[in-house]
Amino acid sequence: MAPKRQWRKAAIGVSLDPVQPMIMPMNDAPTILKATPSTRLKGDVRVPGDKSVSHRAVMLGAVAIGETRIRGLLEAADVIRTVQAMTALGAHIERDADGTWSVQGTGVGGWREPEGTIDFGNSGTGVRLTAGLVATTPIKAIFTGDESLSRRPMGRITDPLRRFGAKIDTAPGGTLPMRIIGAKDPVPIEYELPVPSAQVKSAVLLAALNAPGTTTVIEPVICRDHTERMLKAFGADVEEEWSARGRLVHLTGQKELKACDIEVPADPSSAAFPLAAALLCADSRVTVRDVLLNPTRTGLIETLHEMGAEIRILEPHQSGGEVIGHLQAETSRLRGVVVPAERAPSMIDEYPILAVLAAFAEGTTRMEGLAELRVKECDRLQVTAEALAACGAEVKTGEDWMEITGTGGRPLKGGAVIDAHHDHRIAMSFLVLGLAAQEPVTVRGAEMIATSFPGFVSLMRELGADIARVEAAEA
Repeated sequence: MAPKRQWRKAAIGVSLDPVQPMIMPMNDAPTILKATPSTRLKGDVRVPGDKSVSHRAVMLGAVAIGETRIRGLLEAADVIRTVQAMTALGAHIERDADGTWSVQGTGVGGWREPEGTIDFGNSGTGVRLTAGLVATTPIKAIFTGDESLSRRPMGRITDPLRRFGAKIDTAPGGTLPMRIIGAKDPVPIEYELPVPSAQVKSAVLLAALNAPGTTTVIEPVICRDHTERMLKAFGADVEEEWSARGRLVHLTGQKELKACDIEVPADPSSAAFPLAAALLCADSRVTVRDVLLNPTRTGLIETLHEMGAEIRILEPHQSGGEVIGHLQAETSRLRGVVVPAERAPSMIDEYPILAVLAAFAEGTTRMEGLAELRVKECDRLQVTAEALAACGAEVKTGEDWMEITGTGGRPLKGGAVIDAHHDHRIAMSFLVLGLAAQEPVTVRGAEMIATSFPGFVSLMRELGADIARVEAAEA
């Protein structure tokens, strides 16, 4: 049997001993990366496991009975924070030398009270979904996060979770730190999502696991359904139906979950970066293997096809209730399109890289329904627009829309120094831009890439991209 590494509980939170190399320091001088114009990107690669699926696999394993084994888990900072949180709450988690993770759960409602504050770093998914599980467990927990996460709104989950009977306190403005006292006698609820948010829907469904009776979530606009799919795999009592109000998800609680094996597919949000680089850089062809093609996550692929991108889906197949396939992209001449608001939930994390692609297209691309971008790791709408303008793009924005007039296939000027604003997707998007610009693009704060794609630079170099670390004096 392969040797294992145990994730140990410490006096506050959990030990960082085996975790620390995976989490890049956030308080030291920021990492600065420079992307230099490149051509002939070639290769067949696999990006890290899907972040959404990884979080949920660890969490559901932590409240299931038996041993859940997870292969392909994303070993990036955000998911490692979830591993630490589940350990602090009583789950036993180990990692084999071959990269397989085992999670021994406590059963639904079986968590113990953590000995100290749980720090979620930059992970919005981790803190919001864990809050759902704690809300109906009779324990007290305090959640914190880094500077960026501490600015993000928690009111969207605290409102429905209080309806179960949980007592929740936050900082002024509804932000972290957050203290939750789980309901001793939770009650089921009916909740209509005010905005299309998979995190809010998931928090409510996870809270419902330990509430008697049936809880119903109403989705007027469909968003990611990974939680429902995985709950079914673990044996939860979940049913779905359609009505005039939208999609209804019913979960009957206080049923034990049974451990199962999970294979985590490659993250489509991470795959977007090497694929985009192949579309923009001359004489390039890149294949990304085993990508999650869940219908609620393929908005970017649909949009790229409309833009005329040479991007193909190869060998689609089913695994663990999800559609998986290889994506192959090659240098393309793109055209501007209108991306409708109703598509936003299926590609909300891909708008920064789509904006970069649009800046090289022929004509104007208009993206609508982007209000959610303003409450991500940063105000992604504003930061994306400002960074594009700094690289020579023509950009207009409104409260929830962005309009970009492309160059018609000519390289943007580039040459800018971009601040990532604590946002991993901003950092990667503008490094990709630098690969296709006239002049190199430098990104400050690139250490945040570790939250979702710790091997990004090495993978891009493997494909032939010129991305290098530089010192502050050179930036």
